[in-house]
Amino acid sequence: VDSRTGKRYEVKVSEDGTVRATDFKKITAGKDDKGLKTYDPGYLNTAPVRSSICYIDGDEGILRYRGYPIEEVAESSSFVEVAYLLMYGNLPSQSQLAAWEFAISQHSAVPQGLLDIIQSMPHDAHPMGVLASAMSTLSVFHPDANPALRGQDLYNSKQVRDKQIVRVLGKAPAIAAAAYLRLAGRPAVLPSNNLSYSENFLYMLDSLGDKEYKPNPRLARVLDILFILHAEHEMNCSTAAVRHLASSGVDVFTALSGGVGALYGPLHGGANEAVLKMLNEIGAVENIPDFIEGVKNRETENVRFWAPCV
Repeated sequence: VDSRTGKRYEVKVSEDGTVRATDFKKITAGKDDKGLKTYDPGYLNTAPVRSSICYIDGDEGILRYRGYPIEEVAESSSFVEVAYLLMYGNLPSQSQLAAWEFAISQHSAVPQGLLDIIQSMPHDAHPMGVLASAMSTLSVFHPDANPALRGQDLYNSKQVRDKQIVRVLGKAPAIAAAAYLRLAGRPAVLPSNNLSYSENFLYMLDSLGDKEYKPNPRLARVLDILFILHAEHEMNCSTAAVRHLASSGVDVFTALSGGVGALYGPLHGGANEAVLKMLNEIGAVENIPDFIEGVKNRETENVRFWAPCV
């Protein structure tokens, strides 16, 4: 019942407990009224998409990928397997996984022109700023990813989509490593095709170009699990940003650079960086109680980041 006019309207409630926001447009107070609008700052109670990819309930500590509990996939799968699961809906067979790993490795090299751009950036440029810039620049080096140049029908083909997927998975670690090495004043290291996904990332970070360097397998497995845990968190800020950009028909690299930009923010992915600073500030186990008391009393600089991180 519209309290303004006394008129009654019926709005259908779907089986999954949602209503269509556009249904409220028919509720008007007169011919010049364009209808009710739902007002939801921050999307606190708005469902923009139906998805079978991920389910998360932070209050209950639940995270599922394609129906699989995160504990299960983190324990028994690699990040590359989980990436396949998220993209295609099922865990790969041995032959599918081998082909998938090979395709990713074949697209792990970053164009030299892009590496030159990264090297030309200020030595103290933040790695996330470099990553966002480099990701958008990939669209220049891969025009076949641009629907404006190749046509929307070709861009929407499975063949083109699959190529963009392995390009992003393959090149993202190499770009991230180059950004970190730039900060450290070191040149970029070419990826190795003889290592796993996470081992390759550590190799690019720490090998100093020594082709015989072998990353610590325990550290590589920890990093792989971290990649798995962060792989999908439903409609978070960066995911929403990518979808918003992609809805305009822009190329995938430009859309993803927007997601990286969102992840850069201190209230999203930047909270992880704040945690590292927090751990450095704590310094030792025996300092934890005093630090916690400082947080409770709001005496600690990192207090605003504590809740999102934990």
